[in-house]
Amino acid sequence: MMQRTLFSRRSGLLAQQAAAALDGPLTQRMDHRSMSSVTIPPPACMLRPLEAPLRYLFGPGPSNVPPRVLAAGAKPIIGHLHPEMYEIMNDIKKGIQYAFQTENNMTISMSGSGHAAMECAVFNTVEPGESVLIAINGIWGERVAEIAERMGANVHRLEKTPGNYFSNKEIEQAIEKHKPVLFFLTHGESSAGLCHPIDGIGDICRKHGCLFLVDTVASLGAAPIFMDQQNIDILYTGSQKALNAPPGTAPISFNDRACHKMFNRKTKPVSYLFDMTHLSNYWGCDGKPARMYHHTGPVSGFFALRESLAILAERDLRLPSVTTIAIPEGYDWKELLVYIMKNHQMEMTGGLGPSIGMVMRIGLMGYNCEKSNADMALHGLADALKKCKKSKA
Repeated sequence: MMQRTLFSRRSGLLAQQAAAALDGPLTQRMDHRSMSSVTIPPPACMLRPLEAPLRYLFGPGPSNVPPRVLAAGAKPIIGHLHPEMYEIMNDIKKGIQYAFQTENNMTISMSGSGHAAMECAVFNTVEPGESVLIAINGIWGERVAEIAERMGANVHRLEKTPGNYFSNKEIEQAIEKHKPVLFFLTHGESSAGLCHPIDGIGDICRKHGCLFLVDTVASLGAAPIFMDQQNIDILYTGSQKALNAPPGTAPISFNDRACHKMFNRKTKPVSYLFDMTHLSNYWGCDGKPARMYHHTGPVSGFFALRESLAILAERDLRLPSVTTIAIPEGYDWKELLVYIMKNHQMEMTGGLGPSIGMVMRIGLMGYNCEKSNADMALHGLADALKKCKKSKA
């Protein structure tokens, strides 16, 4: 408080001296001082340290963020146009391509939540007056329909009660009737807990000359999706659910069909911030040698997103049918396996070939692939670690 008072007095003195030099009269100096005084005191809440409770986020998102991703987001800020930042953005692009299973060049992350990607997809590929078809079986179809209506599209709704899905026949009949330029479907409808089948729908859209837009905000990283194989033209997701990054970034990808529609418009997109003409350059997707300033991207958010995509790539490389466990330090792996077999009637094996002495292997396949068996295997391993003595330093 003393420091703030001294600062105020010094500021006031400087203001008086400046006024005297410029204006002369004391009344003018006093008026200048009163106009520059702080009349609203600092709020008490801003004088306290930030506090955030530890919560187990078991809802539909956001999800708890791994320490590794939090650490990435806490790294020192760099400039959003620095060469190192471009390299990180290039890494993110490759990570999204892997997560989406696509080779699309036009692959970026939006500076915003999943809604930013949702609006970007509609704003760039649909023009006022054009027909769009929205599959609605929960809130996200409703949200896209409203977005499309707000920008002047001719919106047609294909509706079912929450939790129900649309057959390919129903979708094709609606497309034939309304002749849309865009068909929207939610892959992971979090409001109803439905993972919608995707196979064959992209083929129907191509047959009838419309783009296929898919929302995977709640499903990417948790349920299989294959953008190129399933002929999805536009795919987007959010960072805060199965990707395990903080909210605020939203990966999106456009294939060549979508790009042709997007970059051959008669009118400009309704949003400057979401205009892919500019965003494609910012992300180095337009083939131009230089990236121009468009907006200041969320640097820390991009750090965290890159790390979450790296974790996804690492985990997806693991064999789901056989789990390898690093041999706990100080234990004889053979003794552990013998104990588990003798006391729990359970076979586990050591490494094979070059992995001998490095790992233990647990296979849960076919009939054995049950949660109860996984729990039993972990219980047997935990018991062995308690009962077997460490035979190595």
